[in-house]
Amino acid sequence: MPRALANRIELDYDTHGEPASGRPLVLLRGLGTQRIQWPSAFLDALVASGHWVVTFDNRDVGESQWFDAAGPPDLAALMDALRSGREPRLAYSFADMADDVVGLLDALGIASAHVAGMSMGGMLTTMVGHRHPERVRSLVAVMASTGNPALPPPTPAALEVLMTPPPTERDAFIAHHVRSGRVLGSPGFPTPDAERAAMGARVYDRAFHPEGTARQYAAIVASGDRRAALATIAAPTLVIHGSDDPLVPIEAGRDLAATIAGAELLEVEGMGHDLPVALCARIADAIAAHTSEAESRAARPGRVLETA
Repeated sequence: MPRALANRIELDYDTHGEPASGRPLVLLRGLGTQRIQWPSAFLDALVASGHWVVTFDNRDVGESQWFDAAGPPDLAALMDALRSGREPRLAYSFADMADDVVGLLDALGIASAHVAGMSMGGMLTTMVGHRHPERVRSLVAVMASTGNPALPPPTPAALEVLMTPPPTERDAFIAHHVRSGRVLGSPGFPTPDAERAAMGARVYDRAFHPEGTARQYAAIVASGDRRAALATIAAPTLVIHGSDDPLVPIEAGRDLAATIAGAELLEVEGMGHDLPVALCARIADAIAAHTSEAESRAARPGRVLETA
């Protein structure tokens, strides 16, 4: 697949649909995950509803540029620096990752786009809206958080999934992927173990790179409480969150929607911290309604809508 020089690094990306006829929509994945993990049913539904979709691997995962020269992060030193008010040592910051999105827009010749992401990608989506308001038409943050330290923590089982390094052996990794999916997945819309195993195999074979996930996690932790920054967002924003999310509890979605002026909140009963095939059409429809309304508002008299 193509690679683009974006924000001075190389990003692996793909596009879906036709740029001439679709609303540009960039999708951002979560911590340590790859662009191939977007369900094809979800991408197809977004294209069918009028989008030109761009997917990519975040830096340090998949086939985008890795930062192994920086070594694994020292999380204890990171936390100590944050407690003492010192600047932590990082391979890159959360702001750098948000700027990658705009770098990719530049590389593809897109003046402005709708930006949507899930989990870490949802958090990055809001940071793009804060740092580059002129480049976003609307924002969609799925299962995301503001970093508010007063929010409820993950469940013990979900926290264990987050903090347990994946096995390095292929079959063990696939089994770990299945177990993790059971913990984090949507109880109202369960994904068969066979589907989880097949995706685990694809992920492992394409790019097994746990050090990159650790460095991404360090960037999230160092970003801290982002509420003050997110309160500046003016772009139309939709927050989508599952009622049964064990990793980023529903209170985080409510907090995010309350922080961004005018944000809408869609709470999905039975949804956990994943995007099961059974929910793809519903989530895609919600995004399509949101982006369509944002374009309609921008096209009203007195407003100018940039095109790619």
